Amino acid sequence: MANTFSLILVLVTLVTGVVWVLEKLVWGKKRQQKIAAVESQTNEALSKDVAAKIQPQPWWVENSVSIFPVIAFVLVLRSFIYEPFQIPSGSMMPTLLVGDFILVEKFSYGIKDPVFQSKIIETGEPKRGDIAVFRYPPQPNIDYIKRVVGLPGDTIRYNEDKQICVQAAGTSTCKLVEQSDAEKSPFFQDGMPLIQAKEQLGEVKHNILISPVRRDNVAAYQPRAYRNEWVVPEGEYFMMGDNRDNSADSRYWGFVPEANFVGKAVAIWISFEFDRDADSALPSWIPTGVRFNRIGGLI
Repeated sequence: MANTFSLILVLVTLVTGVVWVLEKLVWGKKRQQKIAAVESQTNEALSKDVAAKIQPQPWWVENSVSIFPVIAFVLVLRSFIYEPFQIPSGSMMPTLLVGDFILVEKFSYGIKDPVFQSKIIETGEPKRGDIAVFRYPPQPNIDYIKRVVGLPGDTIRYNEDKQICVQAAGTSTCKLVEQSDAEKSPFFQDGMPLIQAKEQLGEVKHNILISPVRRDNVAAYQPRAYRNEWVVPEGEYFMMGDNRDNSADSRYWGFVPEANFVGKAVAIWISFEFDRDADSALPSWIPTGVRFNRIGGLI
């Protein structure tokens, strides 16, 4: 499915680029030749203002020539290098907070064409523990962000103690992902502080949040033979949020095809607070502060 904004950006770049080339190679030279002919007749050099009046550059040509380098730079940067994303929900707390704006590395999982996202060049694959942005499989026009837990061929189990067990592809042992340094967090739900603990997936150490009172909503899990077990198909991945009891992820809606991956989250470039009193007159989309301690932090 084509991304509408990317399609518009590509079309604008192509149109302004064609105008830029024609101006540099054809139209501009013709105007200069006509100006030179006038100068030869008058035996004097024309000022820029006079030359512009004799052979004016159309406004749409002038604007296209001016914006083409900027549009082309944005297209290359956004499509192949880095793209900014906003964190809209708390499903990745405590790692990512609502109001964080992150940079997503677009070349981590392959160079793709900017419109249809077909892979052009292989550069790498999602790794266990990566935080990745991807197109939500049931609605590909929506971007989600979760952590990679299961790789193709893995068997993933999630027990009643809310612990992950990973049986890697080609192995017979399910290794429990240990949780350590559990403590009360500054985040509350249902009047109770959520428990924060440390985990390690692959080479990535990170924090998670767990509700001490909320039971896992097993009944809402995607249907399969074993309710707490998922076998990851080839070419697909199992994703989970760090806020385990407040994340709609692969447990509920299934696996993510590799083709849906947009890129790897690598840094927070700005972080806004949106906390306000209930009677505040400020619109909800206006920030109330900046979390300077989160800016520049690597994820």
